[in-house]
Amino acid sequence: MTLRVLLADDQAMVRTGFRLILEREPGVEVVAEAENGEQAVTLAQQLRPDVTLMDIRMPVVDGLTATRTLAGPDVADPLRVLVVTTFDLDELVHEALCAGACGFLLKDAGPGLLVEAVHAAANGEALVSPSITTRLLAHFTASPLRRHTRRADPPLSRRELEVTTAVARGRTNAEIAAELTISLSTVKTHLASIQRKITARNRTEIAVWAWETGIVTVRDGA
Repeated sequence: MTLRVLLADDQAMVRTGFRLILEREPGVEVVAEAENGEQAVTLAQQLRPDVTLMDIRMPVVDGLTATRTLAGPDVADPLRVLVVTTFDLDELVHEALCAGACGFLLKDAGPGLLVEAVHAAANGEALVSPSITTRLLAHFTASPLRRHTRRADPPLSRRELEVTTAVARGRTNAEIAAELTISLSTVKTHLASIQRKITARNRTEIAVWAWETGIVTVRDGA
C-alpha cells in the first residue's frame, strides 16, 4: 500500500527537499504541500494522509495549533502528525507532543532518518530520534509547561512498568521485545493495556506520562 504524506512548511526549499527524499522511497507519495498551518489543516482534513510533516513556526496558523486541531485530545478521529523543528530543545516541541503529535524530527536529521520517521509514524512507532526525544522530555517535564500528573487506575503491573520505561527511553517494539525477552505481540498487548490504564492514545503519550510522573528520570532515561 502507498504511504501518503502531506508536507507543511512555510519554506518552499524545505518542502522540495522533503519531497525529493520521500518520493525516492518506494511506496511513499507526497499528496500535497501546505505553506501555512491553515492550509495544512484544510488539506489534511480533506485528504486524510497517513502522515503529516508539520513545521512548528508557520504563518496564519502556527504548527502547534494546527497539530492540536488535527491530532489533539478532543479530536474524535486524529491524524498522525510528525512535528518538524530546527531546535532540539524547544518548548514548542514539548507542547506539540502534548497536543497530540506522534513524534518529532529535526530538520537537519538527514534523509535516512526522515524516511524512518515517516514510516515509524505511519506504523504507530511514535518516538523518533530517541536520544533527542528523551533529552527534550527530561528538560521540559521539570518546567512550567508540565501538565497535571495522570495516575494509572488500575496501577500498572511490573511488566507494564518495564515496557513503559523502555518506551520512555525511546526503544522500539523490537528492542523492547529483545530487552525483556518477550514476543512482539506481547509487547503490543502490554502497550494496549498501558494506553487504556493511563488514558494515552499512542506511545508518545506513554513516554510523556512516564517522564511527568517520575517513572523515568534523567538518571535512567538515556
